[in-house]
Amino acid sequence: MSRINLTLKGVATPEDLNRVTTALMMVDGVESVEIGREWAEVEGRANREALIKAIDSLKSGFGAE
Repeated sequence: MSRINLTLKGVATPEDLNRVTTALMMVDGVESVEIGREWAEVEGRANREALIKAIDSLKSGFGAE
């Protein structure tokens, strides 16, 4: 199992955090997500590109790198 760290942009409220967490947890292979306003730490078998795509798909001005 790998751990991937992401830097988040545009996340400001607890509701935003919940939306991003839900999107990340729905990616195939994700085991757990820890999240803060400016970061996310994801454990599992998912790849980085899939995680970034999941956040971008929310179309709420959120970004990840």
